[in-house]
Amino acid sequence: MPTYTVRCRVDAYVDYLAEVEADSPEEAAELANDDHAACDWRPDGQQEFDARLYLTLGAAGDEIDGTEVGDL
Repeated sequence: MPTYTVRCRVDAYVDYLAEVEADSPEEAAELANDDHAACDWRPDGQQEFDARLYLTLGAAGDEIDGTEVGDL
C-alpha cells in the first residue's frame, strides 16, 4: 500500500503586545496600525481554533487539488 504525505492546516492566530503612548485607547490602536514598525512588539501567545483542513501533497510538496477535506 503506498504512503502519502498529508498536511493538516489548523486555523490559528498569534498575538503580540506593544506599549503605545496615546491620548485614548482608540488613538493607541490607530497609531500602532499606522506605523507597525515603530512599536516594540513582543509575542503574547498563539491560539488555535477547531477548524482543520487536510490535504494530500504530491512528490514535489505541492498540494494535490481535490484532496481537501475537513473544515473548508
